[in-house]
Amino acid sequence: MKPGDKLMRHYLQFKDFRAEEYAYLFDRARIIKSRFKNYERYQPLTDRTLVMIFEKASTRTRVSFEAGMYQMGGSVVNLTTGDSQLGRAEPAEDSARVISRMCDIVMIRTYAQSMIERFAAHSRVPVINGLTNEYHPCQILADLFTYIEHRGPRGGGIDAVKCLEGKVVAWVGDGNNMANTWLQAAEILGFTVHVSTPGGYEVDAKVAGISDHGCYKVFDHPRDACAGAHLVTTDVWTSMGYEAENEERAKAFVDWCVDEEMMAVAQPDALFMHCLPAHRGEEVTAEVIDGPQSVVWDEAENRLHVQKALMEYLLLGRIGGA
Repeated sequence: MKPGDKLMRHYLQFKDFRAEEYAYLFDRARIIKSRFKNYERYQPLTDRTLVMIFEKASTRTRVSFEAGMYQMGGSVVNLTTGDSQLGRAEPAEDSARVISRMCDIVMIRTYAQSMIERFAAHSRVPVINGLTNEYHPCQILADLFTYIEHRGPRGGGIDAVKCLEGKVVAWVGDGNNMANTWLQAAEILGFTVHVSTPGGYEVDAKVAGISDHGCYKVFDHPRDACAGAHLVTTDVWTSMGYEAENEERAKAFVDWCVDEEMMAVAQPDALFMHCLPAHRGEEVTAEVIDGPQSVVWDEAENRLHVQKALMEYLLLGRIGGA
């Protein structure tokens, strides 16, 4: 797709794509990952440029997008608020108009979802949400792909997505951007999220942006949320930007540490995921995150592969064959 193409798409929330599109993306991620593992050169994005804008610092987001774009044959420009006009109060609309004339695709990791939406509305090229306070779609994309790798069918296509139908994901912890995105994924892909948060940190369905309240159930006790779950997942108690609440949150979340007792009531083959960085002894015990049910390292690596598939899709559309 060329800048200005009427078919141009952005990826700002998980619900921006349909289930059928996710089936395609998971299939492409599987193929792209296989090529990477086999040291097969695959560079469909030669001469394309990715601009990455970070208002929130990152390890996994930067490495996965930057390495991924280089591996696909493209180039990368990395910007922070300290070395761009965005940090000097230039309107997001103006930055979008300029930056999108000089590159092919933009990834933004920022605070307010409204900022990335304003940028995308004035961009001539696809914009990807690398994380906002409200949503983290690329992470859930990687999480679902990881689940399919471990528990789904060997083949790709729509069967990969169908393996998610009827499953139960237990979310234990803060009703944050990750929780919001899990709810969006559940609504689109037909699974259920069991949510357990301390009082005052609940998921807000309006912020999550879902219409089907039947895609999630709320539990007061985290152990009850984990009962029968196929996947148990959590996040840090204090997300970036909320550090002033550290002490208060530590007290509120003390009973929401995922431990072996919680994993014991989940399905016998349940997986554990965490988007990282993790604090052992806080939101998860060392026995769980370093234990046999944990797939956090596969999950982290898969950010690379699903994002390569995502950039390929946004820039080139569907690719035929393998």
